[in-house]
Amino acid sequence: MEPSEYDNIARLEDQHWWYVGMRHIALSVLRALRLPPDAEILDAGCGTGGGLKWLTTLGTPTGIDLHPRAVSYAARQSPRVAQASIQALPFPNAAFDLVTSFEVIYHLAVTDDVGALREIARVLRPGGWLLVRVPAHDWLRGAHDQQVHTRHRYTAPELRQKLTAAGLNIHKLTSVGTLLLPLAILRRVLQRDDKAYTDVTLPPPFVNRALTLMLASEKFWLRRFNLPIGLSLLAVAQKPS
Repeated sequence: MEPSEYDNIARLEDQHWWYVGMRHIALSVLRALRLPPDAEILDAGCGTGGGLKWLTTLGTPTGIDLHPRAVSYAARQSPRVAQASIQALPFPNAAFDLVTSFEVIYHLAVTDDVGALREIARVLRPGGWLLVRVPAHDWLRGAHDQQVHTRHRYTAPELRQKLTAAGLNIHKLTSVGTLLLPLAILRRVLQRDDKAYTDVTLPPPFVNRALTLMLASEKFWLRRFNLPIGLSLLAVAQKPS
């Protein structure tokens, strides 16, 4: 992505509705898994390191990212950060109980998404878990996708096929961001040019709170059910024992 985007994320990640809402959803999903008490966790594509903070509630996280600016920011959150590609993880086989990957395999820098998922499967222990999130629906592509160098937005059958091809068993595959989809569609319709710009800007406090609540509330539904359509896709997959 554009280097300035890492600056935006590092500045706003702790309070922006997207990151806070998605954190609530991810934590709810992960707490339902059978993880060891002090799980070894890899955040594959950790960005500026926001995930390395909240993942400490589940175990001991390690982060990797390809971009040096991201690594510089993430290293402020944790000493367990390295510059590396998700397509060539610098870890031995079966090193982690959990791998998380949020908005990474969709990226232009990932030339082989199935290969990246196979790398994740390689470093997972037998019975280990992957939580992966990717943007959904190419018809939602907009100016922000140019800013963050989106290669592709996924459909659920496509993500299912790629996870299966990597040798992982899918336990949950759902859309997220359903309640906010109409607002996103309206925003895309109103975009009048093709100039790249960021969606990572902080709205007025009451709007930010409302959007956070709308997104975070989906965690209650997702405890028992899936959502049929949304801004992103979230999958929980397991390496066979």
